[in-house]
Amino acid sequence: METLAAADDGVGEETARYAVPLAALREDVAALLHGEVAAMNLENFVVRPKRRLVEKYKPADAWTTLGEDSLAELAREVAGLPSEQESEDEEAKRFDLLMLRLQLAVLRAEPGFTRMCEQVRAVAGLLEEKASIPMVQQHLVLIQEVQVEQWWQDVTTPMLDAVRKRLRALVKLIDKRQRRPIYTDFEDEMGSETTVQLPGFGAPEGFERFRAKTRAFLRQHENDMVIHKLRMNKPLTRSDLAELERMLTSSGVGGLDDLHKAKQECHGLGLFVRSLVGLDREAAKQAFAGFLAGKTLSASQIEFVNLIVDHLTEHGVMGAALLYESPFTDVTPRGPDGIFTATQLDELLAVLEQVRASALAA
Repeated sequence: METLAAADDGVGEETARYAVPLAALREDVAALLHGEVAAMNLENFVVRPKRRLVEKYKPADAWTTLGEDSLAELAREVAGLPSEQESEDEEAKRFDLLMLRLQLAVLRAEPGFTRMCEQVRAVAGLLEEKASIPMVQQHLVLIQEVQVEQWWQDVTTPMLDAVRKRLRALVKLIDKRQRRPIYTDFEDEMGSETTVQLPGFGAPEGFERFRAKTRAFLRQHENDMVIHKLRMNKPLTRSDLAELERMLTSSGVGGLDDLHKAKQECHGLGLFVRSLVGLDREAAKQAFAGFLAGKTLSASQIEFVNLIVDHLTEHGVMGAALLYESPFTDVTPRGPDGIFTATQLDELLAVLEQVRASALAA
C-alpha cells in the first residue's frame, strides 16, 4: 500500500513525517463528505425534495463502500444541496477546494495539474514571507519543500493531503493586498491556442515564483558580504549593488526582465533584496537606539516602536503610510499622531528613511 514514505526522493523529510496510507486518505475524504451530508437539514425546502437520498447517506456506514451508482448519485443529486455544518474560515475552505481538485488532477492525469501546482507554490511563497509568525514557523520546512520543483515530481494524493491539512489554517495570514485570484470553481474549456506577446507584462505567478526562488537563493548566501550588509542595515555602495546584480544574474533564479521588474516595483535592487531577507532584529532595534535615548516613553509608545521593529525584521523597509494602518491603528486609532509629538514623529520618520537609504547606493 502506498504511503508518503514510499514516494520518490523528491519527497522532503517534513512531508514524509505525515505519511498516511491511501486507505487512510480514502477514510478521511469519506468522513469529510459524510460530515457535509450529515449536517443537511431535512426540513430545508431545497433539501426536502431529495430527502430520501440524504437519509440514505446520513449514516456513516453508508460510506464504507460506495459503488459507481452511489458515486454518480451523490455527485448528481446530493453534492449541490446546502449543509448546516459549522462554518469554517473561507480562505481555508478555498484552499481545501484547490488541493482536492489537484488530487483529482493527479488521479486523472488532467492538463490543469501544472497550473494548480504553480498556484500552491505561489501560496507557499507568500506564506514563507510570514515566517516570523509562530504558527507559520512551525510548518516552515514543509512550506519550503513545497516550493521546490523536485517535490512535485511523481507527487501522490497523500502528499497533497498532508499539505492541505497543515497549511489550510495558515492561508488567512497572507496579506489581502498580496493575494491572487488563485481559486477557480469551473471547468476549463480548451480551444485553439494563440500566442500573444505583451511587452512589459508577465504572469503574476511567474514573478511570485521568481521572488520565491530569489528568497531561497538569498537564504543560502545570507553570509555573503553584500547580503549581510543589507540585513545589518549597513549602507551599500554602487559596487555592492553591481555585485548583488551579478550574483542574481549568474545564479539563474531569474532573467533580466525579472530583475528589471523587481527594481521598478521596489524602487531599487537593494530594497527588493532587503524586502526578501528582512533586517536582523538587533539591527532594527539599534536603528531606534538614538530615538529612544533620553526619552521616557509610555507603554503605548513603546508598543508602537516594537511593532515597527517587527515589521522591519520581516520586510526590511517600511513606508510612513503603513504607520496609519493596522496593527498600528490598533494601538492608537490616529496612528503615530495620537501618541507622539510632532518633533518625535519627525525623528521616527527620519529613522525609517535612514533604514531605507542604507539599501540604496550612495
